[in-house]
Amino acid sequence: MKRIGLWLGPVFALVIMLGFDLSPGHPEVTMMAALALLMAVWWITEALPLAVTALVPVALFPLFGIMDGKAVAEQYFNHVIFLFMGGFLVALAMQRWNLHQRIALFILLRFSHKPAFILLGFMAATAFLSMWISNTATAMMMVPIGLSVIMSIEERTEDNSSSRGFGIALLLGIAYSASIGGIATLVGTPPNLSFARIYAISFPEAQAPGFADWFFFAFPVSVLLLLLSWGLLCLMWLKGAPQTDKALIRNQYHELGKMGREEGLVLTVFTLLALMWLTRADIDLGSFTLPGWERFLARPGWLNDGVVAVFFGILLFILPARKGQRIMDWETAEGIPWGIILLFGGGFALASGFMQSGLSSWIGGELSGLDQLPSWGIVAIISGAITFLTELTSNTATAEMILPILAALSTAIGVHPMLLMVPATLSSSFAFMMPVATPPNAIIFGTRRIRVIDMVKTGLWLNLIGIVLVTLAIFLLGGVLY
Repeated sequence: MKRIGLWLGPVFALVIMLGFDLSPGHPEVTMMAALALLMAVWWITEALPLAVTALVPVALFPLFGIMDGKAVAEQYFNHVIFLFMGGFLVALAMQRWNLHQRIALFILLRFSHKPAFILLGFMAATAFLSMWISNTATAMMMVPIGLSVIMSIEERTEDNSSSRGFGIALLLGIAYSASIGGIATLVGTPPNLSFARIYAISFPEAQAPGFADWFFFAFPVSVLLLLLSWGLLCLMWLKGAPQTDKALIRNQYHELGKMGREEGLVLTVFTLLALMWLTRADIDLGSFTLPGWERFLARPGWLNDGVVAVFFGILLFILPARKGQRIMDWETAEGIPWGIILLFGGGFALASGFMQSGLSSWIGGELSGLDQLPSWGIVAIISGAITFLTELTSNTATAEMILPILAALSTAIGVHPMLLMVPATLSSSFAFMMPVATPPNAIIFGTRRIRVIDMVKTGLWLNLIGIVLVTLAIFLLGGVLY
């Protein structure tokens, strides 16, 4: 597939360049369409590493007269990138001092020892952590804890079918909740940040969504989908499941000992960062507006969520830890996924190319006939298409390919851009069927305790639930908030 994609991308691009004139008198529209198709094929087939494909705009946009090289380069480092970096520094600090494991076990201890509630405890802990740290890191940390509980049950029961069902439910629950929790915050998963920046690029005169704007919509959706997925797993896999040993989790928690000074400092920074993000801008409550703290600064418009994230990220390098160390050091900070940052930049450059070349306007004109469809039908089609596309492709690459097109479509059919872009962003994280769809799915599949068919028959139902939920949420909750 990679070898085919490597050659197919340039072939498709040449066919567009040499065989079509999409907008007579404006060759840059055709050139942009060709390069966008090249990047799409390479991203979908992963013919090159995703981050390498993301560099195509730097090399080819100036060459084909689409954008100035300096303007392209500026897309690769902006306030959204700093928001990601600052948030990731806090996440790495949590992992360095093991605070994430303490939080997870603390949440688990709050739930009953009954199988259904132990499953809910695992899912709640995983979802909460994935709101702030990498979905992959969350799954990597939760799976060993889950396996210890599964093996404890297997040792105490002779009914292999019931213990196997619990094991499947628990592993699927960890993978699903890692993805579901990530949608709740702007920093929870890369597509959310891609949406915020692409929206700003596509509609420069509009107020780009901030952390609080996203949270107050996506968090309720995340909670509801988490509960629905829990109910689905209970229904499909927990019939006759044996009781779990809560003492095992309690022992793991006690082995951590008392919370150290370093954990306390990281927890304080993490809590303050979340509060500062949520309360930075004004919060419109309908009858009155809760003023954000940035209003009291000399230049409130100069601040953004990225500034707040970097401030607390720097603070982690200042706060002292044991034996002359600091809470964060550069060796730990090198764990920032620089490939994702390049992928962000490539997506932002792609969106800018759509705008600068006029391709967005051309696409909007070509798709204007879709205004004959009801809005709910368009949203459902978009959610469904992206949900199943992202089963086979990177969710970040999918979002960055689709969002500029949806921005143009919203203008063409006369609807608010968020009506189309928000469901698409959420749906890009709803890949629950295939082991290759997300890193959490791959991690649980790697335990060899779950089959592909187990994932497909459960994930298909959850995909469909997600499509319906997103479509309803954008019209009910989105209409109120946006």
